[in-house]
Order: sequence, then structure tokens, then C-alpha cells
Amino acid sequence: MNRKWPAVALAGALAVAGCSSDLPAATGTGGTSGPAKANAKSQFFDQTEFARQLRFRTAKAVGLDGQDGAAGPWEQMLEPELADMGKYAKPGGGYHLCFSNASVDNPWRQVGFKTMQQEVKLHPEITKFTVLDAEAKDDKQISDIQSLAAQGCSALVVSPNTTATLTPAVESACATGIPVIVFDRGVKTSCPVTFIHPIGGFAFGADGAEFLKEKVAPGGKVLALRILPGVDVLEQRWAAADEVFSGSQVKVVGVEFTDGDAAKTKSIVNEYIQREGKIDGVWMDAGATAVAAVEAFQDAGVPIPPFVGEDQQDFLRIWADEKMTAVAPTYPTYQWRTPVIAALRVLAGKQVPKEWVLPQPKVTQDTLKDFIKQDMPPLHYAMCGCEQMPGYPAPWK
Repeated sequence: MNRKWPAVALAGALAVAGCSSDLPAATGTGGTSGPAKANAKSQFFDQTEFARQLRFRTAKAVGLDGQDGAAGPWEQMLEPELADMGKYAKPGGGYHLCFSNASVDNPWRQVGFKTMQQEVKLHPEITKFTVLDAEAKDDKQISDIQSLAAQGCSALVVSPNTTATLTPAVESACATGIPVIVFDRGVKTSCPVTFIHPIGGFAFGADGAEFLKEKVAPGGKVLALRILPGVDVLEQRWAAADEVFSGSQVKVVGVEFTDGDAAKTKSIVNEYIQREGKIDGVWMDAGATAVAAVEAFQDAGVPIPPFVGEDQQDFLRIWADEKMTAVAPTYPTYQWRTPVIAALRVLAGKQVPKEWVLPQPKVTQDTLKDFIKQDMPPLHYAMCGCEQMPGYPAPWK
């Protein structure tokens, strides 16, 4: 019987801006949605999954083979239920690793793919690495998976473009006997040997909302900036934030869709500054246009309020330069290392968790300085887990 995996965050920032969704669009036109409706629980809110993800934030990470958190977070697991992989064991190396990638059409995916390529280079037992890019097209990825399943792959890694549409293709690949590893975005089947992902969208959204609940005085005005309606990860992030805000005394004065456009973001923020007189906090479901939102306050000559961004270098730098009060929830790009590690464990006959939940840290005021890399591009993601990899930083530039 197929199991529907818990829905999880996709990619943060621009990573979700160009993806399609199997879910219906939320109310709104993609422009102004206006003030949030009181007591209107999102259809995307799931109390059980919300509580699960919030619990994961404080769960103790377990390292591979009992390393107890000693390894990097891309090798750690939260509350794992390990499954035996003995039937897939192929000792001796000479592995052909195959990867069906949804796309490399945004900075998050570009940083992640660079990291995956460098991880492959660390393992001489992988003698061939075949990658097909679906270019964010479901039909192409279905064809790509069919092609890879017939190429003698030792293991197949899949980052699905969308969930429901790619499920049959993943099931067909599993039926060939190839161990299939899914990461980043899920599918509606339990046939992959493991599904790898950070904690999820509810945790991301709650991290930012809890921060503003603490930093914004009772009665303070919060503006929520979103990218797109109807995308499950973004809806989860907002549903979690809405749940946190509904239990606070802050006032959400607007929930606006920016389409991930910097100019539109700046215009929206400027309009609210003029309309409300003062904005006391800004929550964002992804940080792609966070700098543009900050610049709107600078242009208006008013103080920058507490802010929720993400771990892109441009936001981290302006946070430090302007001495902002801020937090950056993350959907860490280090997760791109994990499927390679998982594939090698499977082929060695070692156990892996059926659902491999990775830690999902946030950047705080106390840790900000640790993640600013002045020599990296503005859209480089700080949580790449790549700093100690051979050749760093050249491949990521």
C-alpha cells in the first residue's frame, strides 16, 4: 500500500518561484491579498504535521553508524527508523550513479547541484555519474527517469519537479529493482529506499513568526510578504506563521504576493509604509527579495523593523551592515550531499532511514558572522555545507 509522504519544503526563495504545483491556488490573484482574515485557518494547515516539525527542531540529531552528531548535518538524522538495505548490496565499487534533477533554474538549485557534484568527486567508488536535467518540465522528467532506469544505473537519485505527476515514473523505476532515492521534494509512494529532506515548511514559517512575536511589541504591525499562492511549501510556511501570529498580540496588516520580483516587493512595502505610517515587522516565506524589502525602508528614511529573511549572502550582508534585528530560517543546500552518501550506504548494504529528516538550522544574531562569506556571490546560500570540500570556493563561484 502506498504511503503519502509528509509534504515538505521545496527550496526556499527563488527555488519555488518557478515551480508548478499539484495543489489548487490559494485565494488571491498573485498581487495584493490584503489584510489576513481573522480566524480563517488555512486549508494547508495540518496540526499533526505542524507539531511534528516543531518537535523536530529540538530533537537530537543522530549521526551515521552511531556517530552521535559528530559528522556534518548532511550526515545526520532526526528520529530515524532505519531500514535494512542488504538486498541492494553490491560490494566492490565501480558504481554508476544516476540523477534525475528537476532543474537548475535558480540560485538555490545551482548552489545545491555544485555541492552534489563535489560530493561525488569525494568517492572514487563512483566511476560514472549520469545527470539529466528536466528543465522544470514534468513530461521531460518522466522521460528522463525512464531513460535512466534503462542505463544500468547502480542507484537512481530523483529530485521531483512536482509530486503527484512524477509519482508513477518513480514507481516504475522502483519496479526495475534499482534502489531509488528521492530528495528535496517528495512523491506519493513509499517505494524509494529513502526520502531525504530537511524538517519542512511548517518549521521554516514558525521560526520566522516566533521571532517576530518576540521582537514586535503587542499591537505592532506586521507585513507578510509571500512569493506565490498555491505552492504547497509556501502555503505551509504561511499556515505555520498564521498559526503563531493568531496566538499573539501582533497585528498582521497585510499578506501580499510579490511574484519574487524585487521592484514589486519594494513597491508593496513602500505602499504599506505610507498607508500604515509604521511597519513594526516583516515576515517572508522566502528570502529572494528580502534585500529589496529592506531597501524600501531605507528609501523611505524610516527605521528598518525586525525582519525575516533567508540565508542568501546579500541578505546576511545587509543584516550585518545595517545592524538589523533579523533571523534567517533556512532550507539548507547541504541536503544535496546526502543523496550521494545515502546511495553509497545502500550499495554497501548498510541501513538508511526510510525517511531521512535532516536538521534545519536558522541563522540568528549570534551566528550571523559565521555565515557571511564576503568573497562569495550575493545569491550564494550560506548553508551549503561546502566550505571544507576540496576546491572551495571556486566551483561555487
